[in-house]
Amino acid sequence: MAFTTPSTGFSAAQALRAQAAPLRSRTNRRLAQLAESVPLAWESLAANRMRSLLTMLGVIIGIAAVIAMVTIGRGAQTQTVNQLRSLGSNLLFIQSGVATTGSPASQGAGSATTLTWEDAKAIASASSAVAAVAPVLNRRAQVVYGDRNTSTFVVGTTPDYVTVRDFLPLSGRFFNTDDLLRATRVAVLGQTVVDSLGLNAESALQTTVRIQGEPFTVIGTLEYKGVTAFRDMDDQVLIPLTTMASRIVGVNAISGIALDAISVSARQPEQMEAAEFQITNLLRRRHGIQPPKQDDFLVRSQADLVSASTSVAKVFTALLGGSAAISLLVGGIGIMNIMLVSVSERTREIGIRRAIGARSSDILQQFLSESVVLSCCGGLAGVSLGVVASALINHAFGWRVGMSLDAVLISLLFCMAIGVFFGSYPARKAARLDPIEALRST
Repeated sequence: MAFTTPSTGFSAAQALRAQAAPLRSRTNRRLAQLAESVPLAWESLAANRMRSLLTMLGVIIGIAAVIAMVTIGRGAQTQTVNQLRSLGSNLLFIQSGVATTGSPASQGAGSATTLTWEDAKAIASASSAVAAVAPVLNRRAQVVYGDRNTSTFVVGTTPDYVTVRDFLPLSGRFFNTDDLLRATRVAVLGQTVVDSLGLNAESALQTTVRIQGEPFTVIGTLEYKGVTAFRDMDDQVLIPLTTMASRIVGVNAISGIALDAISVSARQPEQMEAAEFQITNLLRRRHGIQPPKQDDFLVRSQADLVSASTSVAKVFTALLGGSAAISLLVGGIGIMNIMLVSVSERTREIGIRRAIGARSSDILQQFLSESVVLSCCGGLAGVSLGVVASALINHAFGWRVGMSLDAVLISLLFCMAIGVFFGSYPARKAARLDPIEALRST
C-alpha cells in the first residue's frame, strides 16, 4: 500500500513530482528561449554578412594558426625522438671528463682524454647487463677523392659499432675483427660523404680515398640515418680504431689508445639502470676515484636524451601554440567591437522589445547568443582551415603526425569562452538601456 500524508492523501512520489514541476517548467522555458535566441542571432548576423565575416576572420586565423603550430611542434618532436631511437636501442653514452685551464671555466664534457680502449674492454667483459661495447675516437679531417674533397668526421671504432649503433651497410661490408687487429686502411662512408665526393652506393666500393693524406680503400657505405639534434649522422667515415690511432691521431703504445667516448648497448631496456650502475662503479675503480672526488667521465642514457629532446619540443610546441593564440584574443576584441557597434545601431529595436514586455535578461541573452554564434562559426571555419593546413604541413615535411584532437577541442572551447567573455560587456550594456531613452533613439 502506498504511503499517504495525513493532511492531503497524496503519495510521497506525487508530492515530489509536484515540487519538481516548477523547476522543470523553468528549465524547459530557458531551453525554449535559448532555442529561439540562436536562430534570431543567426538572422541578425546574416543581415550583415560582410561585417560578420570580417569579424570572424580574426577567430578563423587564430584557430587555424593554433592547430597548425601544434602540428608543427608535435611533428618536430616525433621526428626528433624517432631519429634518436634510430641511433640504436638501449643505448648508454660514456663521455670523457672535463678539461680545465686552471680557471673556474671548463671546456665541456669530453674535452679530457680520461677513457681508454682498455676501459671499453673491461666494460664488455665485466658488466653482465651490457650486450655490446663500441669505443669511439673521432677527429675532423679532409677526405679526398680525385678532384673532390670534403671535411667530415672520421670515426675510429670496432666491428661492434654496427650492433651498438644499429648502423648497417647499404652496400659492401663493414670492417671485421681481422681488419681491426691488422690495422688495415679500409673505410666505410656515410651517405653525405658519398654524395660530397660525387659517388654513389655502388661506385664507391673499392675506390681509394685519401684521409689526411693516407690512402684508404672503401669497402662499404652506410645506410641513411638523417640529421639529429646533434649532427648529420651520414656525414662521417668509419675506420678501424687501431688504424685511426696509428695513422690519423698517432698514439704512444705505452699509454694505450685514448677514447673520446664509449657507446654501450644494454641487454634489455629494463637493464639500462643496472648497466649504468655497473659501468659507473667499474670506471670509478679503474680510475681510482674515491668520494668526494668527482667522476672523470659522464654516463648518459638514450632515454635521457629522448626525455630532454621531448621536453624541449614540448616547450617549443607550447610557445608556438601560445603565440598563435594571441590572434584569438585579437579576434575576441574584434567581436566586442562589432557587438558594441551593433548595440548602438539597434538601440531603438531594444527599446521596442522592452516596451512590448521583453526583460533585461532576454536582451542580455539575445546579444550574448549573437556573440557566441559569431565566435563558434569562426571557430568551426578555423578548425576546417587548420585541418587542411596540418595535412599540407605533414605532406611537405613527410611527417606522419595525426590531427591534434586535443588542440581542436581546446580551441573550440576557447572560442566559446571568447564569445561569452568579449560579448558580456556589449550584452550587459544593451540590457541596461533605459527603454524610454531607447525609444527616443533615431
